Amino acid sequence: MRMNVSEPSGEVDLRPLSARSVVLSLLLGTHPPELPVKDLIRVVEPFGVGGSTLRAALSRMVNAGDLRRTDSVYRLSDRLLARQRRQDEAVDARTRAWDGDWEMVVITATGRGPAERADLRARLTALRLAELREGVWLRPANLIRRVPQEELAPVAQSYTARPDRPARELAAALWPLDAWAATARALLAHLAGADLPADRFTAFAAVVRHLLADPVLPPELLPADWPGAPLRTAYARYQREITGAVTR
Repeated sequence: MRMNVSEPSGEVDLRPLSARSVVLSLLLGTHPPELPVKDLIRVVEPFGVGGSTLRAALSRMVNAGDLRRTDSVYRLSDRLLARQRRQDEAVDARTRAWDGDWEMVVITATGRGPAERADLRARLTALRLAELREGVWLRPANLIRRVPQEELAPVAQSYTARPDRPARELAAALWPLDAWAATARALLAHLAGADLPADRFTAFAAVVRHLLADPVLPPELLPADWPGAPLRTAYARYQREITGAVTR
């Protein structure tokens, strides 16, 4: 079963800006992820979010558990700190030279409800594993990241594997690589023509969502001219721009 992508091949998934989405995107890209309300008011203004709208959104986000407030400083909740870590890894994935080994996770637990199954699938997908068949998840062992074995141990067993199937063929069966690349190129083309702050902000939010679906495969398993690196470079440049605006 292939890893899902956020939009059909070659289409850009642009979502309307809301005060909540602007605040979350700013804090998810800020280290440490906290800002005084006076800075938030200043930074969100170019995106069409007024002060009263922002304050109402901040109040709702605190009540919903998205943010924590200390005096006039707002910071991400623990739940969203985990999302920030995943986003950071998506933008700056750490890899090592691939020696041909594959990570394999086999689901061993039975009798789980739909919500538990969906949660486990989401966790495995976040680890950039893809499902070969029901309950069997794979990926090349080229990533440097923490695998939460203490969480997976009650429901799955992990192995190092060397599949007989040719590696490029297996990767192409597990991930929609051509579709991902086509959407990445469409995003890069869209960014080239996005000039207004709100348009660029919306486009880069789509870039982050797309990078989260990048399998980050070894170069030898990727199609030619893979656009993952240019997309990461474009987002890293924009993140530095936004960080500079915040600090100013």
